[in-house]
Amino acid sequence: MDSDEGYNYEYDDEEEECSEDSAEEEPEDDTLELGEVELADPVVAGGERDECGDTGGGGHGPAEEEEEDYRFEVLTAEQILQHMVECIREVNEVIQNPATITRILLSHFNWDKEKLMERYFDGNLDKLFSECHVINPSKKPRVRPPINTRSSAQDMPCQICYLNFPNSYFTGLECGHKFCTQCWGDYLTTKIIEEGMGQTISCPAHSCDILVDDNTVMRLITDSKVKLKYQHLITNSFVECNRLLKWCPAPDCHHVVKVQYPDAKPVKCKCGRQFCFNCGENWHDPVKCKWLRKWIKKCDDDSETSNWIAANTKECPKCHVTIEKDGGCNHMVCRNQNCKAEFCWVCLGPWEPHGSAWYNCNRYNEDDAKAARDAQERSRAALQRYLFYCNRYMNHMQSLRFEHKLYAQVKQKMEEMQQHNMSWIEKNNQSIIFENNQADLENATEVLSGYLERDISQDSLQDIKQKVQDKYRYCESRRRVLLQHVHEGYEKDLWEYIED
Repeated sequence: MDSDEGYNYEYDDEEEECSEDSAEEEPEDDTLELGEVELADPVVAGGERDECGDTGGGGHGPAEEEEEDYRFEVLTAEQILQHMVECIREVNEVIQNPATITRILLSHFNWDKEKLMERYFDGNLDKLFSECHVINPSKKPRVRPPINTRSSAQDMPCQICYLNFPNSYFTGLECGHKFCTQCWGDYLTTKIIEEGMGQTISCPAHSCDILVDDNTVMRLITDSKVKLKYQHLITNSFVECNRLLKWCPAPDCHHVVKVQYPDAKPVKCKCGRQFCFNCGENWHDPVKCKWLRKWIKKCDDDSETSNWIAANTKECPKCHVTIEKDGGCNHMVCRNQNCKAEFCWVCLGPWEPHGSAWYNCNRYNEDDAKAARDAQERSRAALQRYLFYCNRYMNHMQSLRFEHKLYAQVKQKMEEMQQHNMSWIEKNNQSIIFENNQADLENATEVLSGYLERDISQDSLQDIKQKVQDKYRYCESRRRVLLQHVHEGYEKDLWEYIED
């Protein structure tokens, strides 16, 4: 995979090399040039190898008692490429096309081989190949049309760079458009590296939508990094379109998790990252994926800035400039030089009718003023509620980062204990119950964290061990209670959600 040599994947036992002189007619083969892949079964922790990545086998998910046995396996990029090639081979056994053409057809149907088969045998192949932007292999001319009538030994200009080259220096697709190899390489490199295009690179000729096949791409590109990028783009399309496959979200991790059926369940990559298979975020039980996405978006964007403005400022009723009142009476004068409007801060009405009511608005009970104040109060209450939970969330996330740093220290303490011949054992009623369970678990977790951060001495070793084990069991028990209560609320539809 890391080499730029041997990018031929042979379906047959015989190996055929592509000619460097692309101007000559090349024999049709069944080669998909995407990388070095050996036909070997992926190493799994149980089950049999499946086909086309449609079913899962292999390893287990978390072994916690409250989680059902959610089986999954972790695959490398090479194994994913092998799954993709096997899927192409399976389809090709029926439709009998060049492998690279079959790959383009499958990509067009999001790797749904049933849909492809249905369309392929509906009797209108010309329309199918036209929609997929490829030339029907059964109607390809035996000899590609010449670019002009001049002798092949005579130099001719490339239609991109307009430099003259011998005919042998040109290459092209089945559409008949030919360009020099240097322009081809630059064009493909730009599409792959800068534009991130893989399966949708079309012929560089104007208004030609015929797609470039994999064999042509891998033959014309000389940079191994560009080849690997192209291979990743193709396999990424295969993974993204398969509901049973998911890339590990950890940075610089190129593993893929494969399951038997998609669900919001925890899976763990070989790199150690545990995440929700449904949404790809860190495992977030008992929160549902829908609400987690909303919460993350709310924390990341600047929507709460608008809430603060709505809660602490008002607009001038004339020019709509935002005004913050930092003290003084309710008589407001807009500082906008083009406005200078005078109005009441309480009711936002003109100041003149207020007469002598300098400190008390005599229109306090009017419906419009009451509605405006109620809206502001609701916005202020929503802001306070958000800040309360956001601060708690940020504190917990910070504590989690600290606990990750503490992990190495805990491991060292465990080893110290083992050296002493000791073993180490790895606002309704419902909301009130939830908050009580949450508070109990938080307090117990803080106590446990305090135990783990203490210095270990020979005299306190036995005492700390007993306290850590007892508190760990208690935390685990309270965690189960909290999760059980939340899931019970889901089943009985007890929870109410507020979307601001």
